[in-house]
Amino acid sequence: MMGRYRLQIQYKTPEQITLMRSAGLVVAEVLERVSAAAVPGVSTADLDRLAEEIIRSHGAIPSFLGYHGYPATLCTSVNNQVVHAIPSPSQVLREGDLISIDAGAILDGWHGDAAVTVAVGEVAPAVAALMRAAEEALWAGIAAAAEGVRSGRGRLTDISHAVEKSVRSSGRYGIVEGYGGHGIGTEMHQDPHVLNYGRPGRGPRLTPGLCLAIEPMITLGSPRTVELADGWTVVTKDGSIAAHVEHTVALTEDGAWVLTARDGGAARLGDRLSSISGAR
Repeated sequence: MMGRYRLQIQYKTPEQITLMRSAGLVVAEVLERVSAAAVPGVSTADLDRLAEEIIRSHGAIPSFLGYHGYPATLCTSVNNQVVHAIPSPSQVLREGDLISIDAGAILDGWHGDAAVTVAVGEVAPAVAALMRAAEEALWAGIAAAAEGVRSGRGRLTDISHAVEKSVRSSGRYGIVEGYGGHGIGTEMHQDPHVLNYGRPGRGPRLTPGLCLAIEPMITLGSPRTVELADGWTVVTKDGSIAAHVEHTVALTEDGAWVLTARDGGAARLGDRLSSISGAR
């Protein structure tokens, strides 16, 4: 895909990245509070209402609501739903469910976008391992981005390769095909597209000012998916459980700043963390 047209990549100044951090912190709060509320007996519509209240309380706007006609603030994908599931009062969480909570906010014209996968009560050991594998893959991709920009030699697909390598090292999981991360800034979805698999050393250079949403999606079975009749919900073709995680990451001269993590990524990135970040 990258070879078929000239990518229109929006590079940000340090000042613009700081504005994106504010949007990212709104998203971080949403995910923290909604995750805590994802307990048995709660509907995904209940979670959606809470998310909208939090976003608007900060003077921000839900990124997803109305996006190409999407009718909600969150995407709440349960069990075999991979991404883009629409919250519903009839979808009530049960003990042992797995839910991906995907949230986006716009503040002062800048977007933040992140997702977490949360266990509802106690889940099966294989499901817990799936969650860990997805989280490890996310941070492997972020670390590759940080290392690539610091070295000056990184390419976009270094991130893709790092995600895939991490998943493969964790077990026999399906890496969802066709979906992935993206550039982000004054629009939620920008160039470039970031696949979760592939050979390293290809695509645009990892350059300071590039902001990416990195988002692994993996399954306990086949990587193949089907879009439901609602035009949004993506499910696994074989019915297997899926996990989906995401962070918005800004690349800087000396590393990476995880804009949707409270600590900016400090706990996981260490000295690969941008010196301009810090926790707020």
